[in-house]
Amino acid sequence: MWRKSRRSNNGGNGNCVEIALNGSAARVRDSKNLTSSVVAAPHWAAFISAIKRGDLEKN
Repeated sequence: MWRKSRRSNNGGNGNCVEIALNGSAARVRDSKNLTSSVVAAPHWAAFISAIKRGDLEKN
């Protein structure tokens, strides 16, 4: 099941990130490009941790 990010489509520009999770991987896609990428679960967890720490903020 694909879910949209709560932060997607800010400003009404149509940008949307969607994710589908299962036990071993996360599938990530841009709603305008339905081809998805697969991310292994440990890498997904590290990515989410980096976001929560603010490591990926624009300067």
